[in-house]
Amino acid sequence: MELLIVLARILSASFANVFQKKLTHQDLHPFFIVMVSYLVLSLICLPLIWTFNYDELSTIFWLNIFFAALLDMAGTLFLVMSLSKTDLSIFGPLNAYKVVISMILAMIFLGEIPNSQGFLGVAVILVGSFFLFPSSEKVNGNRLLQLFTIKGVRYRFLSILLFSIGTLPLKSAVIIASPLATAVFWCLIGFPLAILAYVMFIRGSFTQNTSEAKQYLPQFFFLGVLMFVMQYTSMLVLSKFFIAYTLALFQLSMVLQVFLGYRIFNEQHVLRRMGACLVMVAGSLLVLNA
Repeated sequence: MELLIVLARILSASFANVFQKKLTHQDLHPFFIVMVSYLVLSLICLPLIWTFNYDELSTIFWLNIFFAALLDMAGTLFLVMSLSKTDLSIFGPLNAYKVVISMILAMIFLGEIPNSQGFLGVAVILVGSFFLFPSSEKVNGNRLLQLFTIKGVRYRFLSILLFSIGTLPLKSAVIIASPLATAVFWCLIGFPLAILAYVMFIRGSFTQNTSEAKQYLPQFFFLGVLMFVMQYTSMLVLSKFFIAYTLALFQLSMVLQVFLGYRIFNEQHVLRRMGACLVMVAGSLLVLNA
């Protein structure tokens, strides 16, 4: 059963990224895509709000789920912005950095201390980053620094940082409540926050985006369903494992994302990126088996 949950998480996250990237190719603003996807999430979740015992949901839960939803919504904004500017086959492997950041944060705030094999896995992930770009490209200094010269990659690192920090209150929330309640209120709280972000930072494009989005309603529907499955299965796994080890499980989606980038978006340097991805997966598995 656990294997099926992890597989559902991997598939839903990878194909959600495919839909997000496709929608960015339709001249829809990333903030608009996030706002509409959260609308679909809210429509899915509304019928479920009557199934919970609210006496069991403490003030601590509501505080944790609010900050988790806030950080993750912001992370989703940067994620879609990254997909609009970055190949999926680069975007996917970079997800391995979530293990590195989350392990550090979990060590500091939750006292989850991995053994030496866990730290070795982190080092392997960093080394794998070196191979993401072709050696023929001219790079000044360390090739790892090239990652930070690409705007889409910088957005990806920002999303990873926000998601990693958000995992801390999210795990605290799922310990207090059930995985389903945590997922549902994560979605419902994220929607007004997504609206607020759009209203505050994007002006003059709502009518145009709305008009263009009508023909992509099925894609938005499937994106919302995939995001809900991703979040719910994430909560199921997060409720049973250490944060860093949970995120290491999810890194297996990197291989699928490199393949999908090649097959769906005709991205180049697939063999090199697959090699980098496999090195990063090896690092993630070292963390997982530590």
